[in-house]
Amino acid sequence: MKEVFVTGYAKFPKNITGKEFYNDLGIGLIIDRENGEIKDADCTLVTRTGKKFVLEILRGESLLDIDLLVNKVENNYYGQAQNAIIAALKLACQKYHCILQKDNKTI
Repeated sequence: MKEVFVTGYAKFPKNITGKEFYNDLGIGLIIDRENGEIKDADCTLVTRTGKKFVLEILRGESLLDIDLLVNKVENNYYGQAQNAIIAALKLACQKYHCILQKDNKTI
């Protein structure tokens, strides 16, 4: 299959709405197995606008360049869940790299 699904989770900061609904922030990504391109994404932010904005930041970018993704989040998403989003992305990236190793791909 050309695409894979990876997830990453991180603790929400205290005293935000998401913490009332979920213990952790989860990010799910559909990734092009060959080049790491994020085809689709979803996360457990509570607001529709927040979810949509995170998707816009991520879609079309590659998990092969986690520094670029972190930079985009840091420079565009100023919600209280910023650090949790970054941590979840880093975990998803680690999972993608494990898939590449399993597939005997070089990165």
